[in-house]
Amino acid sequence: MPQVKFTKMHGIGNDYVYINCFEQQIDNPSELAKEMSPRRFSVGADGVILICPSEVADAKMRMFNLDGSEGKMCGNGIRCVGKFVYDNGIAKKQTVTVETLSGIKTLYITEKGGLADTITVDMGKAEFDPKKIPVITDCDSIIDTAVMAGSKYYNITAVSMGNPHAVTFCDEIDSLNLEEIGPHFEHHEIFPQGVNTEFIRVIDENTLQMRVWERGSGETFACGTGACAAVVAAVVNGYCKHDTEITVHLVGGDLFITYKSDGTVLMRGGATTVFDGIYNF
Repeated sequence: MPQVKFTKMHGIGNDYVYINCFEQQIDNPSELAKEMSPRRFSVGADGVILICPSEVADAKMRMFNLDGSEGKMCGNGIRCVGKFVYDNGIAKKQTVTVETLSGIKTLYITEKGGLADTITVDMGKAEFDPKKIPVITDCDSIIDTAVMAGSKYYNITAVSMGNPHAVTFCDEIDSLNLEEIGPHFEHHEIFPQGVNTEFIRVIDENTLQMRVWERGSGETFACGTGACAAVVAAVVNGYCKHDTEITVHLVGGDLFITYKSDGTVLMRGGATTVFDGIYNF
């Protein structure tokens, strides 16, 4: 039975199994994600992330959801990748680059006690072009647009942060039944590749509260790209301002997002190593 060395890490509760592919080869990551992710019968995680060699960056990241599907980008995951390569000497420097399916991302690392502590990620530009999200529509963009999900209309803003997001603003989100509502968005016919859905309460112009339903994973404690999409949507809908760091309260903790006037998005937050292990696969 082959053994897989792994590290359990999380970014404000958004947890993944991280595998160092500089030292070992994984031939079936999709099946491995489905086997290692269940919380009661296995390691337990939102999925599996491979940290691989790259010809164009310090490392390459591949992310697999708990259902085995591969995602293009994960904001909390990439911060943990940054911490892993820094702490393990793969790229022991303040600026680290990580190759993803959504392009090369630059990470700026602040250390504490010789280990990576707070990490800021340049997430690139927010994308509103429906063809690039993707979302099926005749409109040039989907901003504050009514869409029926289940038996109710929701006004959504569709944006890509390397993966598709639908952001909807609500007066109250704690009582929402995301187990019922989330799948109506994830499998909606206008989102051919599925969608991550953020439910947002605006506290003030500098603070948002968020719950998220992620495609392939269900409700999670946090979503980095989702927090970025939430702030972008809040700015374009007039709730927040450009070039201001916005605090996003998630179930697992806080992220700090800046949507710059040039269209780029910065995400700041922590990353935590939980434990190392060996899994018999």
